[in-house]
Amino acid sequence: MQIVQAVFGVYHHFELAHQLRARNHLRRIYSTWPWARLKREGLPREFVRTFPLLHTADTLLRRSGFYPPALEGRFNQWVSDTFDAWLRRRIEPCDALIAISGAGLTAGPLVQSRGGKFICDRGSTHQGHQFEVIAEEHRRWGLPYAPPPAHILRREEALYALADAITVPSNIARRSFLAQGIDPEKVHVIPYGVRLDRFTPTEPPPANSFDILFAGQIGLRKGIPYLLEAFALLRHPRKRLTLVGSVQDDIRPLLATLPTENVSFTGSLPQAELARRISRSHVLALPSVEEGLALVQGQAMACACPVVATAATGAEDLFTDGIEGFIVPDRDTIALADRLQQLADDPDLRQRISAAALARVHSLGGWDSYGDRWDTLLHALTGSPKDPAERD
Repeated sequence: MQIVQAVFGVYHHFELAHQLRARNHLRRIYSTWPWARLKREGLPREFVRTFPLLHTADTLLRRSGFYPPALEGRFNQWVSDTFDAWLRRRIEPCDALIAISGAGLTAGPLVQSRGGKFICDRGSTHQGHQFEVIAEEHRRWGLPYAPPPAHILRREEALYALADAITVPSNIARRSFLAQGIDPEKVHVIPYGVRLDRFTPTEPPPANSFDILFAGQIGLRKGIPYLLEAFALLRHPRKRLTLVGSVQDDIRPLLATLPTENVSFTGSLPQAELARRISRSHVLALPSVEEGLALVQGQAMACACPVVATAATGAEDLFTDGIEGFIVPDRDTIALADRLQQLADDPDLRQRISAAALARVHSLGGWDSYGDRWDTLLHALTGSPKDPAERD
């Protein structure tokens, strides 16, 4: 069985590529990032093809601080259309194309015309649902909202209709597709893994403080206003909240109005430093209002750090509420503050959840379990028999 992948940048697709290669399935992975960046992902060069021109320009414009929404929307369409046309001209015959959502609009049907399968891999909820949630957040916080370009949703819905299968990382993401009328038989849940070699308990949290960590994009989608308000309600003489990640434009006007005492912003950090920060934190708080499956949850569990997360994070696919972590309703500041207070007040509870989370994440098997689920799905979709050379 030969599989081709297509991805904008990296995301989780290079972890999948390693799993496919280990099972002798990987034919090629196509990416919009340059080889100079992709080589750190550890795949041999012969498996990787790159088309970086437009996506690199898009990334540089984002960093410049001057990127009007109209230009950003146009670049989004250029990147998608040119990458897809380039992929269609080069893609080899294969049993299946796995394309990250937004990619494969013409290459997917070409693969299907040759007898292969086209799989749309969506890392978040249904695009329409995601747009609705983000629009609602702007309304809730009284912020101006510019709807995304219409072509994004049209493209996504066309891909969902064309695909032989849609893969998502959590059941909450799957439910968003079913609510939009997608055939339940078409949507498959394959939760992400975690690098258990990189995320491990190292130094314990300090005994004389209560340290909360958030890691991810600092924006409305990640529920940052609810976290700041919940933290302000927390009663502890030496409480600290650290937010790791880049601050998004949508929340900048709001941050000045939110409580930020004892809150620090670090910007993005290398994975090794993130792992260290997680390990020495008393809790990871993830209050997202829309997500597929936040990778940092598994990373925190692997570092023996208790997690308090909203249902929107996909937490139900990683742990059981009250056993290996806490799951609270979306947008519920009081529930979030109550669970943080419980952990602040009860060191024994923290220790029990920490030990349970570590045991749970190791039982899930890291990225190998992710690869096994993909292997099962690909064999079922393509009808390919198991090769004796495949890894068990």
